[in-house]
Amino acid sequence: MSYVLTLIANPDKQQITPKEISQALGNVDPVCLSDFEAYDVFTDDVINIAELKEKLPHVDVILQNAGTRKKKLLIADMDSTIVTGETLDDLAEFAGLKKEVAVITTRAMNGEIQFRDALRERVAMLKGLSSNFLEEAMKMVHLTPGAKELVATMKANGAYCALVSGGFTFFTSRVAEKVGFDFNAGNNMEIVDGVLTGNVLDPIVTKDSKLDYLRSLSAEQGITTEDAVAVGDGANDLPMVLEAGLGIAFHAKPSVVARAKHTIQHGNLTALLFAQGYSKSEFQ
Repeated sequence: MSYVLTLIANPDKQQITPKEISQALGNVDPVCLSDFEAYDVFTDDVINIAELKEKLPHVDVILQNAGTRKKKLLIADMDSTIVTGETLDDLAEFAGLKKEVAVITTRAMNGEIQFRDALRERVAMLKGLSSNFLEEAMKMVHLTPGAKELVATMKANGAYCALVSGGFTFFTSRVAEKVGFDFNAGNNMEIVDGVLTGNVLDPIVTKDSKLDYLRSLSAEQGITTEDAVAVGDGANDLPMVLEAGLGIAFHAKPSVVARAKHTIQHGNLTALLFAQGYSKSEFQ
């Protein structure tokens, strides 16, 4: 079987060179995707990824079948993936509870507590908060570098792009529009007379829901989950990350990194494009 090894650095922090790659892998001829940032190495040999990462600790490494690397579906988490922060934590700041809520968020994303329970507990803490603060919290949302390029480039090449979040549709709808996603899904908090009641409306998007979306959207597009790339950072993203043909834990929690097929810990979201064989000159 023919494999492709993609090596990706963050050139703003530490570059990578063809010479470094050859020293780490032996006599190879890297294909440049972006100077000092990303290279492909095609091989028929089995490569020890753990050993390679020890030699190149500043580099993300993706090893996959060379024939099926370009994907037709992107399914992405929102918080700490497509956007840099946690939108619910940002909203909690207006109730003076950001630190308390963030602690629960971190435990849930690391798989220490059930996501559904953690979500209800955090939203209950916001009872009585004016819904006007949703707009204020949205002003605090910043896109992760590479988010727009990732979606635009995949769409330009015929892929369908979905944003599926355990966060709230108030944010997912706006982020999806800003980035260019074809579809978005999230949770809904109950608002009565302009005030948050502290309740989350059913159904709740959980890790099982995300996996269901991966499967159903793949079927709708006439493809299999092998033809999809899934990306996220938390425990509730693991099922879809493990099933997708290209499943990536992005700057993820330790428990997720430990189980994911592939990880990106240095590069930005354009790393998902390099992993599919796109060169920087092809980015939209």
